[in-house]
Amino acid sequence: MTIAQELDSQEGICQDVIFPPGDLYSDEPPLESELHLEQIMLLLKCLKWLWRDRNDFYTAGNLTIYYSPRQLKSEHFRGPDFFVVLGTERKTRKSWVVWEEDGKYPNVILEILSDSTANTDKDLKKKIYQDTFRTPDYFWFDPYTQEFAGFHLVDGEYQPLQPSEEGYLWSHQLGLYLGVYQGLLRFFTRDGQLVPTPEETAEQAEQKAERLAAKLRELNIDPDTI
Repeated sequence: MTIAQELDSQEGICQDVIFPPGDLYSDEPPLESELHLEQIMLLLKCLKWLWRDRNDFYTAGNLTIYYSPRQLKSEHFRGPDFFVVLGTERKTRKSWVVWEEDGKYPNVILEILSDSTANTDKDLKKKIYQDTFRTPDYFWFDPYTQEFAGFHLVDGEYQPLQPSEEGYLWSHQLGLYLGVYQGLLRFFTRDGQLVPTPEETAEQAEQKAERLAAKLRELNIDPDTI
């Protein structure tokens, strides 16, 4: 993923600039690797399952964020690998178009590092998310080296997040920890419980039912009669 060397803020845009329609398709390149795709899908699946009863957020991966008319003409900004916007309608979008979304920027952004993107993610993108997006929580993670870092916006500048005893980093915006589990980044609750996927939830329910059935059989009770 690449970004032009400098991005102008919207403050210098003349009032008579006509913003293009918001029905814009994402313009992201293919993901770096299968592992990158697996990581993005895992985060999306877990958060959507955890918040399945909520309709006040939007989350996506490898999707373009359009935020400036200049960007459409001369800049080459690439969207985050994973991001979450709070306080918005939960619906399918082709891209995230800031001027069509009440000026909302992501509350949380995560970049998945690779050899070709690490420098940009740690330097230029970090600056953009801090100074232009003003995204409160920013994280990066390398699924190959396991490098993991996070930042929270304090007085306009990103301050490094301090890991918990387990090595997790707290997202103020999500009210969840992020931490490495079996080689990939996962969400954890405030008390350190792993946020499961739908498949893991079903498996846990099945195991619980099997344990209950075994206990009933020990008591000479036919589980089918209950």
